[in-house]
Order: sequence, then C-alpha cells, then structure tokens
Amino acid sequence: MQTNTPSRSRTRLTRRGRLAVLVAGAVMAGTAVAVPLLTLAADGDQAKPAALVIPPGWRANQVYDAIDKALSLPLGSTRAALGKAALKLPNEAGGNPEGYLFPATYPVRKGATPESMLQLMIDTADRKFNGAPVAAGAQRNAVNVYQTVTIASIVQAEASTKADMGKVARVIFNRLNSGMPLQMDSTLHYALNRGTAAGQSDTQEESPYNSHQRTGLPPTPIDNPGEDAMRAALNPTPGDWLYFVTITPGDTRFTADYNTHLRNVAEYNALHQNGGTAQPTGGGPPAPPSEPDGSQPALR
Repeated sequence: MQTNTPSRSRTRLTRRGRLAVLVAGAVMAGTAVAVPLLTLAADGDQAKPAALVIPPGWRANQVYDAIDKALSLPLGSTRAALGKAALKLPNEAGGNPEGYLFPATYPVRKGATPESMLQLMIDTADRKFNGAPVAAGAQRNAVNVYQTVTIASIVQAEASTKADMGKVARVIFNRLNSGMPLQMDSTLHYALNRGTAAGQSDTQEESPYNSHQRTGLPPTPIDNPGEDAMRAALNPTPGDWLYFVTITPGDTRFTADYNTHLRNVAEYNALHQNGGTAQPTGGGPPAPPSEPDGSQPALR
C-alpha cells in the first residue's frame, strides 16, 4: 500500500441497491427482495412458466432469497443447497457463485430446484463471459476473466449511471496499475453485508474485502454485474483519473488531480449543507482531510 494513498478517514458513501420490479403494470421499488412471478395464458388454457427476474447488481444472498420465494421454499433453502449443488463454476470461484448469477429473466418451470435455477444462471454467465472477445479484452487489460467479472461487479456498485461505468472502470485500473488501494466503499459494504454508509471505524475492518486497507482486488466479485458493467470492465474509457465524486445525479466529476478532487468534494459539501435535495448515489462524498501533510482522501 502506498503511503500517499487517500486518507481512510474520509470516504464517499456508495450507491445503495435499487430495485424496480414490474408486476402486471405496477412498479415496486425497494431494497427488499421482490420476485415477479408472471403467469401469462397462451392458447386459452396453456400457461407459460412463471418468471424470476434478477436485476443487475444483486448480491448472491438476494438471489438465493428470490429463488426461495419463486419456488415457495422456506427462506434459506437455496443457501443450504449450495453445499450439494456441485455447481459448474470457474476454478477461481472456489465454489462461490457470486458474480456468476447472471442478471436476466429466468423461467421457473415445474420441478425446478434451487440447484437447477442456480446452474441456469451460471450457464448463462458462462455463455456471456467465456467468449473469445471477453478473453481477449481481459488479456488486453492484463487480468483474467474472473478478475474482469470482479472489476465489473465493483463498477456495477459504484457507477451512478451507465455513462459513468467506463470511467469508473478506468479509475479501478489506474489504481491497480499504480499500486494504490482501491478504497471503494462498495467492497467494504460487501464485507459488512449491508449497502449503507461506511464510517471511520468500518474502514478498520479486518477483511480481504476491505479495499481501504488492502491493495489489489477483493477475492471474489461483490455482486452479479450486468452486461453494461462487464462491457465497461473490458473496455474502460481512456483517461488518467484517480478520483471521482458525484455532485448531483448525472454529474459525477472524475479527475487525476488531488486538489481538483478536493474542490469537487467541497462543492458537494456546500450543496448538501445548504439543504440541496439532490444526493450523490448512495450518499455523500468524503469531506476534505484536515491533515496538512498532503495525505489524500478516499477516491470518489
């Protein structure tokens, strides 16, 4: 870890998961698991299978709970089935399907089991992730496919808009290549199994997912990224950025200059303190450091 990395005493709060589920024309939003089961009649008496919708950015534990609900099983059944599921995953995953439960709409057919639903998602991810273009893109970025999925999962959690994903990916690569810790709150939230603010005491958490304390990538993906995030991880936008902060929705400032970053942070703080209603994704950015020694705050 470099000594001139951003101060761990100031962090930006990252994006909390949002979920919008369409069920018979009604929109439900929230952090709780919501599983649309759509039964559509065909030819009068033939019913199509129910459908399970997995949005981009859901963590594996959310997917497990959704499968339980879709299959009308007691909560925890899918999680308990993992040990005997014999899922076909990359060797690097070590049996952990996080990152490979591909976001999509899946049929829930008669006789479906937790194992069959999980494997269907993993097979979909395998088709998406293991093609020649993905392998070539990963090699171009000097990472393997599993690491690319991990980067995509961070992009999914951190980017406030699709347009920002390529830039967030570039910040991640720039930090990895320079030996700086990522200092992403999203990885810390994963370690703490929550999606809310990280305080100063949280940044001291002993965890391989604490990118405030450790350099390099976390050991696994931190959610299940969609195609847009994966595309950004494979083709990050060219740039020298090391920091980013969302001032208002749709206005994320990226910079390679520490002092510019501090001015961006101050702008957000002024807006927030003056009662501005627009919030950055998942909360506020870090406040400027009080230390005069040139130590840097967290990126973002």
